Amino acid sequence: MSAVLCSKCATDLPEGAQFCLKCGEPVKSASDGVLPAVLGCSKCGTTLPEGAEFCPKCGKPVSMPSKKTSDNPPSGVINSTPIDANPIEPRAEPPKPWLSRRAMALLAVGLLLIGVLWVAASDSPFAQGIQEVVGWKHDQTILDGPFSISAHNFRYYKFSLPEGSTHVFIVGHFESSVDSHNAGQKEQSDDSAIEVYVLSEPAFTVWQNGYATSYIYESGRVQKGNLDSEAPAGSGIYYLVFSNKFSPKTAKSINASVSLRYKNWVPESLQHAKDRFWNWVAG
Repeated sequence: MSAVLCSKCATDLPEGAQFCLKCGEPVKSASDGVLPAVLGCSKCGTTLPEGAEFCPKCGKPVSMPSKKTSDNPPSGVINSTPIDANPIEPRAEPPKPWLSRRAMALLAVGLLLIGVLWVAASDSPFAQGIQEVVGWKHDQTILDGPFSISAHNFRYYKFSLPEGSTHVFIVGHFESSVDSHNAGQKEQSDDSAIEVYVLSEPAFTVWQNGYATSYIYESGRVQKGNLDSEAPAGSGIYYLVFSNKFSPKTAKSINASVSLRYKNWVPESLQHAKDRFWNWVAG
C-alpha cells in the first residue's frame, strides 16, 4: 500500500504528520509543492523502486491501487456480464387451436344428439339395425309357432293399433307344407301352397263374403314368404289371414312368426317437423 515517508530519512510517517518522528524534518504540505509519490513496503518499510511488484528486502507482494473501471466496458462485456456467444432463444408457444376445449365438447355433444335423433327418426336399414341392437324397437307378437288349416278353409289372427300409431310395420315369415295326416293325398298342382293376407276390418268382411277387396299385404299362392308391410297410420283393427280355400282336399301345416314392429318411437309432431326440415333442405 502507499505510505508517506520522510524526505530525509525515509521514516514511515502517519497520515497528517507535519514533522518526521525520527529526525524532525518538516513534512512539506501540498501548498509547498507537489510531493513525489514514494512507495514503501507495508511490512518492513523499505523504499520500493517504481514498478516493483515485490519488496526487494522481505519479498512481500506490493498491493497496487485498483484501477477505475472504465465507463466504456471492453467489447463483448455489458455491465460486467459477459455476452453469451450462443444465447438461448425463448421457446415458441404452440399455436392455439381454433376451437377451445369447451367449444369442441359442445360440438361433440351436438353431433351426438343429431346422430341419436337421426337413428330414432330414420327409416334407413342402417338406422333400423341400430335401433334393433340397442333395443329401441318395440315388437308386438301377432303369432309365433306352427298351426294347421284344413282343406277349403282359412285361419285368421286379429290385432289392433292404438291411436297415433305411425310407421308401424307388419314383419315376419311363413312356410307351408302338406299336413302329415294328408301326405298321401296329392293334388296335381299347388299341393303345399298357401295364401296370406293382411286386411283392414272392413276389407276382411268383404273378402270373407267372397268379393274382391283391397289388401295391405297379399302373398299370392306360395309355399313360403316374408312379410314387411307398413300398416296405415292411426288406430284400427286388422286381420292376418292364412287361406287354404283354394285347396278342396289337402290340409296344410303352417309355421309362421309375425309381429308388429314400431320402427319409429319419435312423437308424431317431431316426425312431421323432421319431414318439413328435410323437405326444406331438398327444396
